[in-house]
Amino acid sequence: MNIARLAARLAVGATAAAVATTAVAVPAQAGGKQPGTRSLAAVLTADKSGFDRNPADFDVLTKAVLTVLQAKPNSPVKVLTDGTVALTAFVPSDYAFRELVRDITNARKLPGEKATFDAVAGLGVDTVESVLLYHVVPGATIDRKAAQKADGAELPTALGATVEVDVQHWWFGRQVRLVDADTNDRDARVVWYDINRGNKQIAHAVDRVLRPIDLP
Repeated sequence: MNIARLAARLAVGATAAAVATTAVAVPAQAGGKQPGTRSLAAVLTADKSGFDRNPADFDVLTKAVLTVLQAKPNSPVKVLTDGTVALTAFVPSDYAFRELVRDITNARKLPGEKATFDAVAGLGVDTVESVLLYHVVPGATIDRKAAQKADGAELPTALGATVEVDVQHWWFGRQVRLVDADTNDRDARVVWYDINRGNKQIAHAVDRVLRPIDLP
């Protein structure tokens, strides 16, 4: 698919910005311990390696967040820098972004991380912002235990659209799948839970980028 065409279709607007920047009280943890306030942005930027060959980290995502905030300092994506605001983010790995770019460009091989980011950035700041917000569930700290019990739940995202939780039971345990707006491609699966555990902002790594519209 042509990148410009994709950008036009994905530019659905950053709605529900007020929701994404509203602090919500989080119940105290077991034993009376209050959750910490380390932000997810602090976790992402702690990795200084930059683009590399590790498909499981978040170099493309980190660069995308920083790019949006540099262009739009007051973007609702800024909520990721405020650890006092409770939220749950589903963070795509570098591999997930590479799969997205291979899919939309019909490439035969996975691109490198730098090429992947360049293709993502080519969608435009507003589109990247919208896609990022579609991965954020504001107002709730949903840990692994809660996520695996949330089968059928419709999670409201900071973009305004929802993502459905589909919990599948396998011999090795429960697997959480996220059903997005795209009906044609495989849905994202959670592959790593509880990043930034113990804090109000928590994240779970996913192996695909969530898509806020149905792409052909």
